[in-house]
Amino acid sequence: MKRKIGFILALVLVSLLVVGTASAGLFDFLGGSPSSSGNDNSTFIVGFDAEFPPYGYQDDNGSYTGFDLDLAKEVCERNNWTFKAQPIDWDAKDAELDSGSIDCIWNGFTIDGRENDYLWSNPYFDNKQIFVVKSDSGINSIADLKGKTVETQKDSSALAALEGDNKTIASTFATLNQVADYNTAFMDLESGACDAVAMDIGVAEYDISKKNDTNAYSILEEAITTEKYGIGFKKGNDALKDQVQSTLDEMFKDGTVLKIAQKYGISEDALIQP
Repeated sequence: MKRKIGFILALVLVSLLVVGTASAGLFDFLGGSPSSSGNDNSTFIVGFDAEFPPYGYQDDNGSYTGFDLDLAKEVCERNNWTFKAQPIDWDAKDAELDSGSIDCIWNGFTIDGRENDYLWSNPYFDNKQIFVVKSDSGINSIADLKGKTVETQKDSSALAALEGDNKTIASTFATLNQVADYNTAFMDLESGACDAVAMDIGVAEYDISKKNDTNAYSILEEAITTEKYGIGFKKGNDALKDQVQSTLDEMFKDGTVLKIAQKYGISEDALIQP
């Protein structure tokens, strides 16, 4: 009798394993697996800095939104994945990615200088460092900034450029001041406390689009420097990277990327077509 019960239990166990395996296979077929890290098989977890508009930030309603998050959300919808925006400590981004708590870093993430640190998507955004001036200032070129007061945000890419490879530009200014954030810089520009603000083009276009008078500000055509944004994956996660890249390419071709960019005041010129 005991042998018979044991045999029956063994059959039940085998049946459960078969059903489980079949279900997993069907699940992968229907939804795909966006993660090789042990996350839920249908959930795509995007790590981002929640204080970096327009790429990723918290809106007035407390929801996470932004250009990059909207792109990621659309990728999920087209692959039948569940989207999860995961705010992270930017200094801990590598540990988050290596541990598998996030599937990628997608948040105005600069490729330049990090080429060998991650598995990268193709660059999709040309993040120029530019100058914003008041439209009636008479400043039309970088040469016109000679003897002027320029502000930029501390620890920004624009500051790094003006203190690094492009310090010859900064050497012509009367002063180059660092401020805590670009809101302060724009207020100083409006009041006349500074003559220009050096900043990322995406942030500049977004900030200008939020002003009551968008024509009051101009972006100089000459760029300080440029850098490329991409999506950073953990090395070895090629299948996920390839699927996200393929979907993003489709979104470029059908105009979805441009539509999302325009929602955040980002110009088509900043997008890198596949």
